[in-house]
Amino acid sequence: MSWSLAVLAATALLQTIVFVASRSVALLADLIHNGGDALTAIPLGIAFLLRSERGERRAGYAVVVAIFASATVAGIQAIDRLIHPQRLNYLVPLVLAGIFGFAGNELAARVRLRAGTRLHSPALVADGQHARVDGVVSLGVVIAAAAVAAGLPRADPILGLAITALILRITLQAWRTIRAGNID
Repeated sequence: MSWSLAVLAATALLQTIVFVASRSVALLADLIHNGGDALTAIPLGIAFLLRSERGERRAGYAVVVAIFASATVAGIQAIDRLIHPQRLNYLVPLVLAGIFGFAGNELAARVRLRAGTRLHSPALVADGQHARVDGVVSLGVVIAAAAVAAGLPRADPILGLAITALILRITLQAWRTIRAGNID
């Protein structure tokens, strides 16, 4: 758990630096989500330390709430950027931030899925599955930068909305996994 927390925290830190320079809404959506994912390791870690099945289920629901909150913030920002367009800068660092986001999420997913399977933890497996999908979400940042470079400036907020929709889907899937209490 601590490894996935460290990886996602480093990913979010790098993405924060690039966001401040680029102001990409697609990156903001990914950044908010990666930061929230890093923080979800904390309640899961506490539940495991306490060896509490009830605590683990509650931590799983906390993960779901964090995912939903990140989708809400990302969606609002993407809609605002569609209404009030801004020029997107620093496209090469933006691409690198998306690639780094993909790699960080994939590494965190592997750690969480392996641990969740070993510990028979639906909450941890759900978190691992959602980290794996987040890697694909991070590649949306790469696509947004490429589309803007090709002359489609509104691609960034549109992809921000697409990322938001995917995050909402992840929210529903994670909620179902926690509610069902199985790891399949």
